[in-house]
Amino acid sequence: MYPLLLVSLLMWTLIAERIYTFFRLEFRDLDLAELVRRQRQGEPTAAGLGLRRRIIYFLQANLSSDRNLNRRLLDECRFKLQVGIDRHIAGIGVLAAVSPLLGLLGTVTGMITTFDVIALFGTGNARALAGGISEALITTQSGLLVAIPGIFAAALLALKARRLRQRLQESIITLKRLV
Repeated sequence: MYPLLLVSLLMWTLIAERIYTFFRLEFRDLDLAELVRRQRQGEPTAAGLGLRRRIIYFLQANLSSDRNLNRRLLDECRFKLQVGIDRHIAGIGVLAAVSPLLGLLGTVTGMITTFDVIALFGTGNARALAGGISEALITTQSGLLVAIPGIFAAALLALKARRLRQRLQESIITLKRLV
């Protein structure tokens, strides 16, 4: 039961971190044309808030007069941001998939306990049998209670990551035409 609790805590910590990261990438993110206009007029574009702002800030910090170098810089920026977007999503799915297996492990140990009771006392001690069966059912239920929302959250986060990667790719393509 403790390994299942540990897996659950780790999985939900990673889910919360991804939700927070995705919220920050979308929070108050301006349109790309507006950000380019601000950059050309010398207006500040707050660094580190939204996805597009991070791209513009990275480009401002590394801008060169060489067009090919700027395009390579944009590719580097895209790669770095994609790694950040995809971080931990596969791990969340793995932790969610492992949870029912840990519940099944608890089921096996509960059944072993039940068979040990049968071997010692026979089938006449219903209270002792119920303890082993209860352990088996509770761990199975717990494994499923961890896995089902975890798989659902992993699927939603993967969908959100795909949308962010698509927005990132579109922004990089647009900026490559402009630089």
